[in-house]
Amino acid sequence: MATTETLARISAIGPYFAVSCGPRPDATRFRPLAGLYQERAPLADRVTEVGRRLGTGQRRVAASTFHLGTAARLWSVALAGAALTGQVPDLAPEGLWWRAAASGPIDLWMPEPAADLGGDTAAALHTAVVVRNLMPLGAALERHFGLSPLVMRGNIASALVGTVRVLRSCAPDLPHPPLALATALLGRGPLKDAGVLTTRPLAYRRHSCCLYYRVPGGGLCGDCVLHRQKSQA
Repeated sequence: MATTETLARISAIGPYFAVSCGPRPDATRFRPLAGLYQERAPLADRVTEVGRRLGTGQRRVAASTFHLGTAARLWSVALAGAALTGQVPDLAPEGLWWRAAASGPIDLWMPEPAADLGGDTAAALHTAVVVRNLMPLGAALERHFGLSPLVMRGNIASALVGTVRVLRSCAPDLPHPPLALATALLGRGPLKDAGVLTTRPLAYRRHSCCLYYRVPGGGLCGDCVLHRQKSQA
């Protein structure tokens, strides 16, 4: 299936899954994701803005929140495509463009949609999201903001399970069950040791904390490792 049709079906699930394609009148406001990974200035601007919205000057906290939100956006597009069609959209960062959203994670746009990735679906998901996007983003966030790889592995896994939960709620009759795909992804590196998945009911307990508890008025997320530490105290 051509990616243009895939993206239209993905976007129809809900605004969080939306990624536009083709010409846009506001194209000058978008930039390739590759530049965000390679250049410090736009990444620093984005982390600073996330910190402002959160009300914190702790840049590592803001960097983790930005990382988690970006992971969720990318998993939403890729996993929804796989669950709908059995194919994974090619999310190469040179061809996938972004802009800051009025609220929440980034807006995504693909000016010239490419063919879907072939091969094993779980492997294609891993390539599209983890290898091509979240690994270079993580390297930049570690380099510029000191964000721990352990935190980022937990963010990636947490965002993946969160995407499964939303898909099962919004589109419960998908032909390719997203939980099976997520389970396969959580069984391979770098997510294999990021936490523990249970399926009945669906829950995930990560082995790290996303640092949100350091935000003024913030608490512990439902899958945070600190819940377990408190219960053992």
